[in-house]
Amino acid sequence: MPEPKPAAGQVLVKTLACGICGSDLHARKHARHMVELARHFPGRKPMDLARDVVFGHEFCCEIVDYGQDTQRKLKAGTRVCSLPALLTPEGPQGIGYSNDNIGGYAERMLLSEALLLEVPNGLAAEHAALTEPLAVGIHAVEKANVRGDEVPLVIGCGPVGLAVIAALKLKGLHPIVAADYSPARRALAEKLGADIVVDPAHAQPYATWAEHAAMSPEQKAARPPLQAWRPALKPALIFECVGIPGLIQQVFEGAPRDARVVVVGVCMETDRSEPTLGIVKELNVQYVLGYTPDEFAYSLRLIAEGQVDAASLVTATVGIDGVAAAFADLANPEAHTKIIVEPWR
Repeated sequence: MPEPKPAAGQVLVKTLACGICGSDLHARKHARHMVELARHFPGRKPMDLARDVVFGHEFCCEIVDYGQDTQRKLKAGTRVCSLPALLTPEGPQGIGYSNDNIGGYAERMLLSEALLLEVPNGLAAEHAALTEPLAVGIHAVEKANVRGDEVPLVIGCGPVGLAVIAALKLKGLHPIVAADYSPARRALAEKLGADIVVDPAHAQPYATWAEHAAMSPEQKAARPPLQAWRPALKPALIFECVGIPGLIQQVFEGAPRDARVVVVGVCMETDRSEPTLGIVKELNVQYVLGYTPDEFAYSLRLIAEGQVDAASLVTATVGIDGVAAAFADLANPEAHTKIIVEPWR
């Protein structure tokens, strides 16, 4: 591909490290459906699948050169992260699922100077690249409007679920119950802050959650009379972090009454669920996407200061030639959690 040339307000950067996101795996498989759904979002330019698309939105880069109308506060060679977006006169445009804006699997790409964050504390590039997935978990927990009396249940302990667990731990919310079929991912869930881990092949996650969500005798006695017939359980806060058809229905079936459900997993297929279950149980369902700029910057600081063990998530690094095999390898949760692309290799 031709060398990118920075326009006004833009910076040319060398990609040092870029994570392969679960959304990338979904997007490769369901790109046509993504294009079809884009018609529901006015102003969003869908991908043209007849043209090249360079994925990659979890990146750490090194400044190479500046375009016009830039302040150039950071010198060439400075390591930076950025939200995966370009600021343009027509509005923000995404990086990674675009024909026009090259993503972080490429050796060079363009970023907006105004969105750059300098990587602090000599943080390794492959760890700084985890800022984006951690920010997804931070944002999900923020959108959950935690009160402090809930007992959380995290369904799925891939990178997104692990980020949610880390964010819940930072909130001081315990016990954190987490469920995943993979022994490797359950071990990582414990490392990131889960108090109880469940193998759904041997134990029902919602039953396990209920065991650890029992009200104290004082809480039970303080309930209004009309609530005395309900199970004496603390409020449920459920995070769906898998993103495959059928999971939301499973949550509707297993969730207790008045649970708050946060849908973090990105399901790119048409799904079905029984609304009556949500109605009768009076479930509150919150879908989430991305993060705010402040949450992104906060996530970078958390990693740099060692408050989140990002290094434990990285299970392999590959060059450009290894990307196709990495996509296949990520299908095995026992083998890998997060594979980092180093396109300069």
